Amino acid sequence: MQANKNTFAGKALRALLVGVFGLGSACANADQFGIQIAGGVADRDIKKADLGFVWDPGLNWWEIGGYHFTLVGEAHAAYWDIQEDHAAHPDIWEFGLTPVFRFIKSSGWFRPYLEAGVGVRLLSHVRETDDRTFSTSFQFADMVGIGAQFGAHQQYQGGFRFQHISNASIKDPNPGANFSEIYIQYNF
Repeated sequence: MQANKNTFAGKALRALLVGVFGLGSACANADQFGIQIAGGVADRDIKKADLGFVWDPGLNWWEIGGYHFTLVGEAHAAYWDIQEDHAAHPDIWEFGLTPVFRFIKSSGWFRPYLEAGVGVRLLSHVRETDDRTFSTSFQFADMVGIGAQFGAHQQYQGGFRFQHISNASIKDPNPGANFSEIYIQYNF
């Protein structure tokens, strides 16, 4: 009976140590997680504030002339301030996830990139004004942008994005919204 307890305790201790050292090495990577803050305006009277959480799993491929492709995941919570007269819901919340592909410079203190992604969004309300309504809370969000990652440990990022949100005509009406956004990001 005593041997079984020691064997189990030894295995549990080894598993715990492997987990702690694995977590420690994951946290030591300076650009694995980030927080992003963005602000933007739509093609009509909508202002948007966006908070994003970014995960960079370190997936890199296709080295081309000092640049490579990478993939990051983003989770967003955004607030729309609809400034039009007769707004049915002047405050709309947007929640979503987006995989983002980047073509980024591979080395250096300043690393410019191009980016694109298509994700999903959920809106708190579908009715913006008396004459404009999204038919579903579920929306797609596609975006293209430019930006740069910089700093001694590549801990800072900033950029510009053009984002289109619509339901891809899965149901009518589908007015969509086009946002121009500027963002900054800090990577841990």
